[in-house]
Amino acid sequence: MDVRRGAGTITINTNTRDPSAMQLRYQISVGQMARECASAAGNLNIKVGMQGRIVLGPAGGPGTIEVPVRYALVEEGPQPKTLYSKLYRVPVSIAEGQPSVSFTHIEEEMSVPMPTPAAFDRYVIYVGFDPLGSAQERQQKRPAKKRAPQG
Repeated sequence: MDVRRGAGTITINTNTRDPSAMQLRYQISVGQMARECASAAGNLNIKVGMQGRIVLGPAGGPGTIEVPVRYALVEEGPQPKTLYSKLYRVPVSIAEGQPSVSFTHIEEEMSVPMPTPAAFDRYVIYVGFDPLGSAQERQQKRPAKKRAPQG
């Protein structure tokens, strides 16, 4: 298991044009990770868990935020091959007066055909935050705007 480069921490500011420390709402980081693998019916079933932490900045406050957590299984090599990838928006509540909060998430649906022993050694499970993927997913779910008839 590994944290994808650049995906171990995200910051959320009140103003994206002014990323100063006083504009910081939340900083979110990956803490511990664990995995459990099992073979069943010719498949490799993997259970992956992660613990993260949210720290409030000067502009942060109580409420619920959605943390974009992505799990991916990649067969590394000269041409890496993504075998599984899934994005979750994990809701985390922050109570009044809490300067930080820990959260956990467990992925139990990761399943791929059982690899050969040589391929298995190249498998890497990546965990990290994917705010861009979360934004793209929301964009794709929006209904297309209807155009007014011309003529």
